[in-house]
Amino acid sequence: MDHVDKKIIAHLQADGRATLQEIAEAVGFTSMGVKKRLEKLAKTNTIQVSALINPKALKLHPAIVMLEMESAEAMQKLLNRFKDCPRVVHIFKTIGGYNLIALVVAETEETLESISMEKCSLRCSQGIRRSEFYPISDIYFSPFLPIRENLAHKENKVTPCSVDCIPCNRYTNQKCVGCPTTSYYKGPL
Repeated sequence: MDHVDKKIIAHLQADGRATLQEIAEAVGFTSMGVKKRLEKLAKTNTIQVSALINPKALKLHPAIVMLEMESAEAMQKLLNRFKDCPRVVHIFKTIGGYNLIALVVAETEETLESISMEKCSLRCSQGIRRSEFYPISDIYFSPFLPIRENLAHKENKVTPCSVDCIPCNRYTNQKCVGCPTTSYYKGPL
């Protein structure tokens, strides 16, 4: 990646809807030159063009979950269990006391509480030594997150994590909106 690629990326980050011509004028290249560079950056998995979502605009509640896993096997089971969960925005593997850190979102404060402690919670997975849960009050520098809206299709009978929301007290008492992948979901995702 050279200085021209960096300029193209910076321009796209400032305005993801910029045309090839607008980017070309900003970086001093032809639109065909910009197109070729963008195709190469995408092909080499250097960039991905996608839509980010402002959780505040949708009244979503983000939180950080820190997990210390007992083993690599337990970590892999957790990753497999939540790979298709629309509420899990990111999971980072780290080196240190907590070896997984997740960014999650919920539709309401009550649902956030549910995903912090109920069976559908990252924290309730097997193989966790300790965990911490921190609701986020403000997001600085860029309020946009790659919320996985494509997974919230409301078509399944079973959740990706295999937890049944129907008998859950928090769901039946309307303190949780359920899983966005299921037909009985009651939220805005």
